[in-house]
Amino acid sequence: MTLVSPDTLISGARAGQLVSFPTDTVPALAARSDRAELIFTAKQRSPDKPLILMGASLEDLMPYVLGSAIELEAWRALARRYWPGALTLVLPASAAVPPAMNPLDPSTIGLRVPDCAIACEILAQTGPLATTSANLSGQPPLQRLADIDRAFEGVLTLDPEAIGPLPPASGLPSTVAKWAGDRWEILRQGSVNLQLPS
Repeated sequence: MTLVSPDTLISGARAGQLVSFPTDTVPALAARSDRAELIFTAKQRSPDKPLILMGASLEDLMPYVLGSAIELEAWRALARRYWPGALTLVLPASAAVPPAMNPLDPSTIGLRVPDCAIACEILAQTGPLATTSANLSGQPPLQRLADIDRAFEGVLTLDPEAIGPLPPASGLPSTVAKWAGDRWEILRQGSVNLQLPS
């Protein structure tokens, strides 16, 4: 069993270990972005399924995108409306994004700020982390931290008893919207019903 305190999890994540913690949707399997390959290996995940970079705030994530002043303002406007929350924005990636985050198309990166206090507390101290749901590829996302701890040997999983009661997670994946040059495309409809500007 590797259920750990928030401090131990944060230290492990900073050191490059795989970690797992709750979010507002499903629990995350996470690592530093430069160790993203650990997630693909642990999940037996195909490289055509990119990871999401999760951060504690919009400003923490902005260094990872590259766009014109007009585009940056459009992205910020949508993020401010729905973050923190279950919306992932797929945007042009800056050179700060390791290619292992999205092996087949490193030119884009999915970004999200979760609406979950403990997740944001962790991310504020680790910096943005590469994340995905905690499950073997093709299987349903694991919902309980104890189940994640049993399924993934060596992953530092947050001990639910160390953080007290959490608000219920939705259990649904995030909605995914991709910037297509001058407009948004919805790639996946999740728990946020996105109202796009006309």
